[in-house]
Amino acid sequence: MEFHSLEVRHTALSLLRDGVRNTEVARRLDLPLGTVGYWKHVDRAKRGEAIPTRPSLLCPRCDERPLAWGAYAYLLGLYLGDGYISQYAKHRTPSLMITLDDAWPGIQDEAEAAVRAVFPHNATCRVRTKGAHNLKVYFKHLTCLFPQHGPGRKHERPIVLEDWQREIVDARPWEFLRGLIHSDGCRITNWTTRIVGGVPKRYEYPRYFFTNKSDDIRRLCTDTLTKVGVRWTVLARGGDPFNVSVARRESVALMDAHIGPKH
Repeated sequence: MEFHSLEVRHTALSLLRDGVRNTEVARRLDLPLGTVGYWKHVDRAKRGEAIPTRPSLLCPRCDERPLAWGAYAYLLGLYLGDGYISQYAKHRTPSLMITLDDAWPGIQDEAEAAVRAVFPHNATCRVRTKGAHNLKVYFKHLTCLFPQHGPGRKHERPIVLEDWQREIVDARPWEFLRGLIHSDGCRITNWTTRIVGGVPKRYEYPRYFFTNKSDDIRRLCTDTLTKVGVRWTVLARGGDPFNVSVARRESVALMDAHIGPKH
């Protein structure tokens, strides 16, 4: 460890109190930047000066930092579908991870933009995995923003929105639905045949599906669909009612106007 004289330290503190930036003080006195920052922190504490919190540590729930509602509603939909929060012992800060298929690069870009809007001061990254990328962000207050986090799989425990989340979803329902469809949904083209003039004729029509094992998450989807005027049905496959279907022409048109195919 390198020790610095009291004269050097007093000179550094004098410059810092005059408003000189840490980097400039370190350059002038040939000091490590971390040393200058530590001296400044200790000096402020001794003088009882308020020490500002880094923006990356501020929480919209605990510190009343502004929250981008539209981006959060979309991110909440993605989280309920393909996201989870990791709290490994070796990492002091938990991470939010959302797994997104490489077949839809546009969704990866849209998801990353939403993460950056919700966490504007935190670094994000994409980690390659087989056939997909994991979009990650580290933040100490993740469980404040996603209180649905808990042990076990989502469909094995209750998933209930808090009042403040419900207010956001009610205000930005299409962003929430867009996140759900982009994670656990799809837009496909169905077809059927009809006899016209004694000749079978093929008809094609678009249809949206949302598939999730959690009764609570499917209910959040269907309740929101109803609020925006989309008519839906439950399609059971193999006896399991895991599929929410939107097939009526006017409802599909409404979904196309606000969500559209994956991209």
